[in-house]
This record gives sequence, C-alpha cells and structure tokens, in this order.
Amino acid sequence: MILDHVFVCGNPALDFAATLRARRSTRLEMFAAPDRLDAWYRESGVVDAVSPSSEADVEQATTVREAVYQLVTARRLGEEYDTGALAVLNSAARKPPAVPQLTPSGRWTQAGPEEALSTVARLAVELLSGPDVPLLKECGNPECTRVYIDRSRGMRRQWCGMESCGNKIKAAAYRARKKSVSP
Repeated sequence: MILDHVFVCGNPALDFAATLRARRSTRLEMFAAPDRLDAWYRESGVVDAVSPSSEADVEQATTVREAVYQLVTARRLGEEYDTGALAVLNSAARKPPAVPQLTPSGRWTQAGPEEALSTVARLAVELLSGPDVPLLKECGNPECTRVYIDRSRGMRRQWCGMESCGNKIKAAAYRARKKSVSP
C-alpha cells in the first residue's frame, strides 16, 4: 500500500516529522522503502532531484525524523529538549546541505540523500529557533499527531488540514448530531 505524501504543516521540517502518521494507533510509515523517501524529498520541494536512497539512508532519515518530532513536541509544550534528539538533529544539520544552482531555465537543486536530509535538519533548526514557535499546534484529531504552524486569523485553526482531518471530524460530529436527534 503506497500512501500519498501530504504537505499541510506549513514547514517542510514539520511535514517531514509527520511522515510517521497516527503515532498513537496504527503508525503508518511513509518511508517504507527508499524510493518513498526520495519521492518525499522531491515532492516537498526540498530538492528537485535526488540520487537514489538506500535502506541505510531511510534508517538515518527516520532517526532524524523522530528527533525532529521529539524536539518540536518539547518546544510546543515548553519542555526541555532531549539531549540525544538534539545531537541527532545537529549532527545531520552539520553535513553539507543541498545547494541550489541557477540554470538557463531557473533554479535547480540536485542532491544526494545525505544532502537532502541535512537541508531538512537545517530547516528544523531554523523553525525551532525562529519566530513561528508560538504558532506550533498539534492537530485536533485524536488519531493525528501532525504538528502544524497556525497562521490563521486569531490562531483558531484546529486541524492539520481540512482535506484530511478536518472533514473527518466534522463529518463524524454531524453524524453524531443526526443520530442523537433521530427517534
């Protein structure tokens, strides 16, 4: 089963952390194979092209992803960072990142898996040390564990995305209201 990558969090580092879905229940792994990791790097816009990843690259990416998720959660909750997660993220961020090039047709970024991962790690460092920290929220769907940047008016956004979680929750609430009103 191949699941589509979703980009609703407002930052590639948050979307990267969200590639392990439903952490509290079914735990749907989006990086089930190296080609899925490569697809994520391209689809996210982190790079335009990436050389093929290996199983070791997937393992490294999932380690960094879990560190990002752990650090984002700690920051969102105002808790201390885990030193192991910090070491993992900072180690990945220290590696050379993907470097954009100017071509006759515009910007083009080609990278290896390590460079793409370093770019994601650097985006996480920037996010966690930047002005968007107060805007971090976890999706209101109890099954979803995505963290997103709430830039809505009044910071009233409740779900990571209406297409996924918002519609499911609203439809369930509607059905529950209809059921309770029916004789």
